[in-house]
Amino acid sequence: RLNKNMHGDDLSWYKLPDNQELAAQYLLLYEFSLPFGLDLNNQINVRKSATRLTASLKSVSSEQLLALDEKAAQWLKDNAPEYMQTHGASPSVMFAHIGHRNIRAMLKGTTVALVLISLILMFSLRSVRIGLVSLIPNLAPIGMAFGLWGILVGQVGLALSVVSGMTIGIVVDDTVHFLSKYLRARREQGLTPEKAVRYAFHTVGTALWVTTLVLMLGFGVLAFSDFELNAGMGLLTAITIGLALFADFFFLPPLLMKYGDKQK
Repeated sequence: RLNKNMHGDDLSWYKLPDNQELAAQYLLLYEFSLPFGLDLNNQINVRKSATRLTASLKSVSSEQLLALDEKAAQWLKDNAPEYMQTHGASPSVMFAHIGHRNIRAMLKGTTVALVLISLILMFSLRSVRIGLVSLIPNLAPIGMAFGLWGILVGQVGLALSVVSGMTIGIVVDDTVHFLSKYLRARREQGLTPEKAVRYAFHTVGTALWVTTLVLMLGFGVLAFSDFELNAGMGLLTAITIGLALFADFFFLPPLLMKYGDKQK
């Protein structure tokens, strides 16, 4: 722009100067024209050997921001000398990397934890079959909740990634209550798998849906929060808890009747 101003605002001169010395003179002239106390140190270093390029984006997801950062770094690698190689830096890029790692680590950790819990159930309930069967109602609710969220919203942020770890205890707790009553009916009362399932529904069914309803209403209140992170976390947690009850009532009984404990 300064180059254009120095040539009578001719648009054909709206470009970088042709030689380095002229560019340095324009930069010096511009610095002299700034008000007292202002300089360009926030955009260019004191030695005038490096400058900062700022890119303003619209609202984008973390994946899109990381993809842009990687694409820009690759462009510099292909088109700029080695001393100009660098990476993007900003709070947005920083939190995008943090969220990217945290979300994947949280989901992987929750999956591993659920598998380990099922292994513990094999020993505590003294049944390998029951431990394997418990994997489905323990893993399904979280998978269905995030799948439903992906269809309706399409994005899982840093706050939502903690939902899987936060609800793991509730999901497993419902399954353990149902399985313990089923095994009591099978081992102590000698009931058939069908009657043992009915016994489990009769003894803990009401308690499970009442506690689930209370927890869903409690977390559902957060969905009305003006703070988007709290609203999303509360809504997804309520959905996960509801799907956990759905899995225990509709997935677990058929699995127990077909693949459950064989002890008479």
